[in-house]
Amino acid sequence: MSTPNTRSWLQTLVGFDTTSRHSNLHLIEHVRDALAAQGVPVQLIRSPDGAKSNLFATLPARDGSTQGGIALSGHTDVVPVDGQQWDTDPFALTEIDGKLYGRGTCDMKGFIAAGLALVPEFLAMPRSKPLHFALSYDEEVGCLGAPVMLHQLRLQGQRLDGCIVGEPTSMQPVVAHKGINVWRCTLHGKAAHSSLTPRGSNAIEYAARLICRIRDMADSYRANGPYDQFFDVPYTTMTTNQISGGIAVNTIPERCEFAYEFRNLPGMDPAGIQAQVEAYVQQELLPRMRQEFAEARIEFDSLAGAPAFDSAETEAINQLVQALTGDRTKRKVAYATEAGLFQQAGIPTVVCGPGAIADAHKANEYVELAQLQRCEDFLRKLAQSL
Repeated sequence: MSTPNTRSWLQTLVGFDTTSRHSNLHLIEHVRDALAAQGVPVQLIRSPDGAKSNLFATLPARDGSTQGGIALSGHTDVVPVDGQQWDTDPFALTEIDGKLYGRGTCDMKGFIAAGLALVPEFLAMPRSKPLHFALSYDEEVGCLGAPVMLHQLRLQGQRLDGCIVGEPTSMQPVVAHKGINVWRCTLHGKAAHSSLTPRGSNAIEYAARLICRIRDMADSYRANGPYDQFFDVPYTTMTTNQISGGIAVNTIPERCEFAYEFRNLPGMDPAGIQAQVEAYVQQELLPRMRQEFAEARIEFDSLAGAPAFDSAETEAINQLVQALTGDRTKRKVAYATEAGLFQQAGIPTVVCGPGAIADAHKANEYVELAQLQRCEDFLRKLAQSL
């Protein structure tokens, strides 16, 4: 059974509605005050508009040093509950049959709660290295907060020996994940009455051509690779998932907008993938469109992205987590986390946290009490190893 303190912390964290469209400041300030009351130095690193904040806190080593050590990384935002049929209040922690239900219990307030609950124990340990908390905002909408925090830490000269991102992995170490890149494409044609098609330029039809080209690229990756068989989907994927356009059935649409994403294997250049899409537009699609309407244009906007992550087996953090969990299986996942951002900043990173990703983002999200206990045991051993 996990400690009552972990359950209490999770109840508090779930009670804050930190859906990404809302501010997370009420949660962050609560954590700041709780840590400060225990003598832990805390830094808030706010979003550019000040509406949200990261939190970076350091539990110094026994000699007072704050450089090096391990960071426990977690995002404080959660996905919406809109349109989901919950059997309990998603923002009130509910225990049923050894499971704790609530939005964010699995993804990923359970990990944060376990870490915060153990702070008194961490402080009492004679650690030779510091332990850090790195809590971010807006991971669920494109990993927007972590880069702001990492930039500030770099400016301050803060050094970290490693990072553990506590996304739900059932407490099994994950050493790699794909990158995610989300783009919006907007096509501007020319409206006309649908009986006078030569006078217009149909933005939806040209969007359809581009969407089919994206699908052709996806099919090529599936058929020809490159492959990495450690992933459940062992190749780079591309999908178009949203589209809008047109105002009436008898009007040629002058505008169409769609969003697509691709999830690239580690080692594949996402800029190169996007360049292929844009090359098709510039060399083939837009010239055809401008034969109908000289002022036609096609625009791309990057909506979100997180780099791929691939941890070398020889890295100390990887070996440490495998030793502490007793699990040396090589696991790679298709979903993205902030791990790639930490790795990109030169910080060796592993993903390992309580709960199963299959239980995240859906109605009746939960984390098992047994998973929280495993997380506590792992974090205790981690801190004792420092």
